[in-house]
Amino acid sequence: MNYQWYPGHMTKAIRMMQENIKLVDIIIELTDARIPLSGRNPDIDELGKGKARLVLLNKTDMADPAVTKQWIEYFENKGVTVVDINSKQSKDIKTVKDKIVLACKDKIERDKKRGIKNRPIRAMVAGIPNVGKSTFINHLTGKSAAKTGNKPGVTKGKQWIMLGNNMQLLDTPGILWPKFEDQEVGLHLALIGSMNDENLDTGELAVELIKILNKDYESVITEKYAFSKSRVEEIIDKEGIPEGAAYLTAIAESRKCLLPGGKPDLQRAAGLIIDDFRNARLGRISIERP
Repeated sequence: MNYQWYPGHMTKAIRMMQENIKLVDIIIELTDARIPLSGRNPDIDELGKGKARLVLLNKTDMADPAVTKQWIEYFENKGVTVVDINSKQSKDIKTVKDKIVLACKDKIERDKKRGIKNRPIRAMVAGIPNVGKSTFINHLTGKSAAKTGNKPGVTKGKQWIMLGNNMQLLDTPGILWPKFEDQEVGLHLALIGSMNDENLDTGELAVELIKILNKDYESVITEKYAFSKSRVEEIIDKEGIPEGAAYLTAIAESRKCLLPGGKPDLQRAAGLIIDDFRNARLGRISIERP
């Protein structure tokens, strides 16, 4: 499957960001803690040259904590200021505010030397679709200042949002980039829901997820859906189908996802495991490792 999704509003969004970059002091980039590298748009790197940067590993409540710790070390070793957060909770917000001020210390010192006092820090909040930017902003401001939704493309235009008297936030739409050089990046983005599912083959996506889970979290599927590995082997021997399809068959049997006549409904089973992964019902799982 070719993973690609770049609707017209993203072209407008990147143009808007280019037009406003001169107005901001820092770019706050959210990436999904389950796919920290695949979830970073290279266009934002290009856009942010010369600007202070802060990378937030969001949705840590869904990611493997041991792997998240490795990612923090990875970014810190590269000199990147990074904070791991769960944007649905407010407890990490003070840390983020402190990091923003720290990242902008050179700008604040320059202002002092010029006799400029209390000029607000202007921050651009950027990231891929469905990474939780608007939820993060709402917790940062303490109010519903930005639209939220559990699907890509909720924010379509820019929004300047005041954060007290000393900070202004520019909320931007989630943007991907026109072409993925590595289709594994596209796969990772599709798995976490950063693309429009209508453009994806759910069955193929589920099979790829099963491969990843069996490699890094061996027993999570059999424990979640209450069947044995030997049942999968029986299905392979009896039906002569690939392992991924056999797992979907076993999931369909376990969860009574059946077509008329009792045949396993593999599409429903595929949708089920993808939804369970995206909502952390399979546990805290990281797709990508440093």
